[in-house]
Amino acid sequence: MAILIFIIILWYTGLFFQTFFLHRYAAHQTFTMSKVTERVCFVLTWVFQGSNYLSAYGYGVMHRMHHAYADTENDPHSPKYDPNLFSMMWRTKNIYQDINQKRITVADKFTKNVPQWKRFDNFASSRVSRLTWAALYVVFFALFATAWWQWLLLPVAFFMAPIHGVIINWFAHIYGYTNFKVKDTSKNLLPFDFLMMGESYHNNHHTHSGRANFGVKWHEIDFTYCIMVVLDKLKIIKLKKTTI
Repeated sequence: MAILIFIIILWYTGLFFQTFFLHRYAAHQTFTMSKVTERVCFVLTWVFQGSNYLSAYGYGVMHRMHHAYADTENDPHSPKYDPNLFSMMWRTKNIYQDINQKRITVADKFTKNVPQWKRFDNFASSRVSRLTWAALYVVFFALFATAWWQWLLLPVAFFMAPIHGVIINWFAHIYGYTNFKVKDTSKNLLPFDFLMMGESYHNNHHTHSGRANFGVKWHEIDFTYCIMVVLDKLKIIKLKKTTI
């Protein structure tokens, strides 16, 4: 039971900071926050993503490129131009690293106001950091695993962020339904998104990328947005007003 609870906590906390901080803040800036709060989010993203840590700069720039070039040859991740999900994610990894290390030239429109804390990113993305987190996961499993099959969940802990990415960037461009006609293949993967905290309303998001709430229909509850409303009320963040 402890292992299952651990994986569930890792799944939803890592996912929250991916969609809240990296996606809705770094890439789309659907809300504002103080510099101190931003730095706290950097640290919490590292804590909860652990060995899967993603840089706000690398993620934000790459995601903006995904919207600009969705389902074209220049899209960092598209099922239309990769033979399988493993190929797509490997290409995504390489593009992300090239952007984050500034090994490629990126247009100013993709980098404008994207948050970056380079010294912290270098530490959090380092081999030492990733291996330390991986070792801690192994120790936790060694202490609390009560059946052999629970060890099958260890790779999920190691590769949580890529798994989240595959679900949206691969499956949400192949399966699901659409509320809006768009030029790309984005779809709403789940009518009630209990799994991805609103991220799977992908067709809605591609239509209204600057909208903090990814849900549109009554049943499309965006749990991340619900948390953001509370944070806004507490004046931890300030949501930007948008309309459909």
